[in-house]
Amino acid sequence: MTGGWQIKPFEECIEKVTYTPKIQRKDFLADGTYPVVSQEEDFINGYWDNEADLFKVATPVVIFGDHTKVLKYVDFNFVLGADGVKILQPRGFLEPRFFFYQLQTANLDSLGYARHYKLLKELEIAYPARSEQQRIIGILDEAFDGIATAKANAEKNLQNARALFESHLQAIFSQRGEGWVEKMLEEVVTTDCSLSYGIVQPGEEYPEGLPIVRPTDLTSKVIRLDGLKRIAPKLAEGYKRTALRGGELLLCVRGSTGVVSIASAALAGGNVTRGIVPIRFDKGMLTQDFGYYLINSGEFQNQIRKKTYGAALMQVNIRDLRNITVSFPVLKEQAEITAKLDALHEETQRLESIYQRKLAALDELKKSLLHQAFSGAL
Repeated sequence: MTGGWQIKPFEECIEKVTYTPKIQRKDFLADGTYPVVSQEEDFINGYWDNEADLFKVATPVVIFGDHTKVLKYVDFNFVLGADGVKILQPRGFLEPRFFFYQLQTANLDSLGYARHYKLLKELEIAYPARSEQQRIIGILDEAFDGIATAKANAEKNLQNARALFESHLQAIFSQRGEGWVEKMLEEVVTTDCSLSYGIVQPGEEYPEGLPIVRPTDLTSKVIRLDGLKRIAPKLAEGYKRTALRGGELLLCVRGSTGVVSIASAALAGGNVTRGIVPIRFDKGMLTQDFGYYLINSGEFQNQIRKKTYGAALMQVNIRDLRNITVSFPVLKEQAEITAKLDALHEETQRLESIYQRKLAALDELKKSLLHQAFSGAL
């Protein structure tokens, strides 16, 4: 750090603040006169109409989410939302925006949903003269505006790549040609595939045991062994109908209903929990690869949504699942459609990877600029 900077403990850098009433999340209005600012990720989290609850901002403040660690720079009057909102009013020797940027460099440990303000209080704040603070703010504001624009463009391109694939997929299943047939799901699976729930009580972790797939594992197209929970083999003895051979489509029927992945060959001998139904199609009617796209189609997903019930835990009844209708062409056309969709999916994945890397690089650039700014190197 260059000369002329001073260092003070965090609590010597903020003024004492008198809090106005905090509004519970369930009471937020969708529209209203005054914005509600809470510890959630979105900048504005709702609205409120009672002026008596308004926190009036004379000079900008920083909002810190005690549970979430979210930071917000607020320069307008607002209403406090819910629990866990800390208002940080920097003292006169600190430019509020300089203070806001410096707090973004704090690498606070994650304590889950516990409170993090106790970690913030351990920080020391380094600062130069006000004129130098203003110079640094100007540089960071301009740089971060550029980064925000670049991120918005990359995110839009990422969405466009996904939308292109989705559009093509939906067109195939909504504008099907001659020769397509319609059957119920239970009519197109193998005779030994009963469309059943998996293990109800997965049990404790058993490091050398049987791998099982849970709904939370369905995060990629193909599910492999890495990271899967393992249980004592005896716990799966009553669940032979859901034992995996590799190649099954694993459909989520509890929680994020409709999500589907493919079981890799390495999962042969494994099993699934109650939230997943393994699907093996009759090879004389449907291929697994075509079936993967069929399940992801709007036609299938709309039926899943209509049959999903529950409030705390969304789920699909097995009987309803068996009665879902599926439409498909002859095997030769399935192979042709699958080849086209595979090629488009691969290109989409390639583009997604490019845009994800660009977003990661922009985040790193922002971190680098903040580090330079608060080490006196900017």
